Amino acid sequence: MAAKITQTAGRNQLGEFAPEFAHYNDDVLFGEDWNNQDIDVKTRCIITVVALMSSGITDSSLVYHLQNAKAHGVSQREIAAIITHVAFYAGWPKAWAVFNLAKTVWEPDEGDLPFEDAAMRAHAKEMPFPIGQPNDAFAQFFVGQSYLAPLSTEQVPVFNVTFEPGCRNNWHIHHAEKGGGQMLICVGGRGYYQEWGKEAVPMAPGTVINIPAGVKHWHGAAPDSWFSHLAIEVPGESASNEWLEPVSDEDYGKLA
Repeated sequence: MAAKITQTAGRNQLGEFAPEFAHYNDDVLFGEDWNNQDIDVKTRCIITVVALMSSGITDSSLVYHLQNAKAHGVSQREIAAIITHVAFYAGWPKAWAVFNLAKTVWEPDEGDLPFEDAAMRAHAKEMPFPIGQPNDAFAQFFVGQSYLAPLSTEQVPVFNVTFEPGCRNNWHIHHAEKGGGQMLICVGGRGYYQEWGKEAVPMAPGTVINIPAGVKHWHGAAPDSWFSHLAIEVPGESASNEWLEPVSDEDYGKLA
């Protein structure tokens, strides 16, 4: 059985001013509801974070419940996926606000990061999302090393893709008979997006790129910077990806 949850914040802060409210907070909400065993505490923590985020509450109460979620087993990868998922229903600005708080709660110690490269470690610490694992399944379509972290595989697939400096994917096209395409949202570092026949577009944290189906393009890191973006697959009919030729060193070198 999980340890009994106790709370004294109500009485400590409002015991004299509002004793009845303090009683409900400490004895009923936390004393009875939070100790109800019909839902495990980890799930209850997640529900509470989602409810506060959906309501737009990003004060100390949310920080407390984020800390509580971490203490009851919610990992950095899980909280990132939770906030990303809720963002589609509660609002993107709310997600950014919650991520800013979650990063301080789940911020790893320098020694906890599984990366030897100092620049890669620094990049990992500045991002709200995990870097993930080497993107070996698609390595043949990249120049340089990339990494992939699935954030949500339900409803709308969302992946965090990370590129080492100089890494870029091949020219490619997202095909679909109707709808389809992709959205890119830069979440760390500096990179580029380019459509065939057009100038490359710089990408920095907060940059959003909408890629319609049928457009030949590539995206990747700047030569001197790690780079991460969210890749959001837009639902479409008969959707598929066509991988084409690599971006030449000569063309890529012009972007430095």
